[in-house]
Amino acid sequence: MRLRQPSAETGLDRELSRQPRAVHAALAALVIVVVIVIAWLGISLAGALTAPGTDPTSARVAEWGRQHGLGWAVTGMEQAQYQLSKPKTGGVVAGGLPTIGKSSARTRPNASASQPATGHATATGQATTTAPPPPLAPLVHTTTLAGEGAWHDLFAVHGRTAARVAFLRPDSLHTSYYVQVIWMDPRLVSFTLYPGYKVPGAVAGAANRIPTAKLGSVLATFNSGFLMTDARGGYWQNGHAVVPLRTGAASMVFTTDGHVRVESWPGGAPGPGIAAVRQNLDPLIQHGVISPAATQANAAAWGRTVGNLAYVWRSGIGVRADGSIVSVVGPAMDVETLANVLHDAGAVTAMELDINPSWTNYITYTHPSSTTAMPTLLPPANPYVHADRYLQPSSRDFVAVYPR
Repeated sequence: MRLRQPSAETGLDRELSRQPRAVHAALAALVIVVVIVIAWLGISLAGALTAPGTDPTSARVAEWGRQHGLGWAVTGMEQAQYQLSKPKTGGVVAGGLPTIGKSSARTRPNASASQPATGHATATGQATTTAPPPPLAPLVHTTTLAGEGAWHDLFAVHGRTAARVAFLRPDSLHTSYYVQVIWMDPRLVSFTLYPGYKVPGAVAGAANRIPTAKLGSVLATFNSGFLMTDARGGYWQNGHAVVPLRTGAASMVFTTDGHVRVESWPGGAPGPGIAAVRQNLDPLIQHGVISPAATQANAAAWGRTVGNLAYVWRSGIGVRADGSIVSVVGPAMDVETLANVLHDAGAVTAMELDINPSWTNYITYTHPSSTTAMPTLLPPANPYVHADRYLQPSSRDFVAVYPR
């Protein structure tokens, strides 16, 4: 009978037999971790998609990606999408420029149209107003378009025109598009900043929608700035800095008496009489001079995504020498175009607000009753924005215009 010889590799064999079990255990643990991560991401994304408001799905996914470390991917996709869908050059405005007639907006519940505006009255008790600006000179000189640059009454306060709108093509290259320029009289209207529940987040004492008590008096709303992570600036309201303010940043400054100004932030904490400060990027116009960076591919000044040289939907706000406010919203603008339109509208200080059609808007309201607001988006048509955006919780901060 042959005896089995003991093997010198017996211990090694046992070790090798244990390795597959260890590998399987490690793989199982990795699978569990991956499943947990995917489940968490799925729940997180589902929460973003079902959050309150009217934000389009594409915008919700993009912002969710940026908030979860995927900004590089979102930016890459936005740049690729832009290359595929650049605004066309040449052509004519289909149907011509819109015309808007005078509208009578209720000044406040139970208020008489003949009641004088508070804070700005003459010796006779009649409200004083700011002189309307002259018509805007068209920026396209090769062709003419009926009504281009002419002002149309937009809404009234106490029987006086408080806002006007003009439409014009943004440059001689994109002649089939037009943008809106809104002029607002600070002697007849006041401005309030509302935070979004995501941008910048909750602020004590401030609503993220038009309050019910204000539905019967709100005249207009318009978008604010970038995500705070991209704005290169801060947000301060009701005595609280949600995001620290940056010295030199372009700033919308809201006073406690309802005025708004645009300035380069001088530094330090806001002083008495300031209700809110919303910063976004660098100043676009200062002392009547357009920033030289507006013509450069300067991501540090104007933000990343598609870049400041891309022609996309943009919005901006400026202040004229007489204190009146001008707002610009529309497609096919790069930063230089936006600056040119604001400058030609008389802005001596100005800043860019937001970009892309998901966020840029100017909405007016009429009032079928003293407690309701009927919203209307100003043209040009923006299919990504619902007119009732600010009548429900808003994810992004915005500005509301009220009678003074």
